[in-house]
Amino acid sequence: MQDIKITDLPLNPQACLDFVKDDASGASNSFVGRVRNHTNSKTVVRLEFEAYEKMAIKEMKKIVDTAMKKWPISKIAFHHRTGNLSVGEIAVIICLSTPHRKEGFEACQYCIDTLKETVPIWKKEIFEDGEVWVSATP
Repeated sequence: MQDIKITDLPLNPQACLDFVKDDASGASNSFVGRVRNHTNSKTVVRLEFEAYEKMAIKEMKKIVDTAMKKWPISKIAFHHRTGNLSVGEIAVIICLSTPHRKEGFEACQYCIDTLKETVPIWKKEIFEDGEVWVSATP
C-alpha cells in the first residue's frame, strides 16, 4: 500500500505512522525532515517550497515503486509540503513498514536521497540578509 502526496497543509507524522502499521512487519521506520534555523553560518528565517506537482507525484511514485521492489516494504507513506514553512515545521515525511529494521532504514535512506536528486521540488532559503534558491528538497 502506498500513500503519496504533496500538500500545502501541515504534515502529520502520526497519521503516516498509523498508515504504515502492519502486524506482519516488525519495523516501522521514518524520516522527518524539518526546517532548521541555519544553513552554514547563515540564519534561516523560513523556507519556501514550490513543486511541479503532477511531475513530482509521478517521480515520487517511481521512487516508491523502486523501493518496494528492492526491499520488502508492506506499506509506505511519502509526503512533501509546499508553500512557506517556518523554522521547526515539517517539510517531508517518509514512513514505511518492513519485516526487519535494516531494510527499513535502507529504504528510507534511498527514498530521501532519490527525492533530493530527481523530484521537481525546489526550495528557497530566506535568510536575515537575503535569499537563495536550492535545487532540491531539504
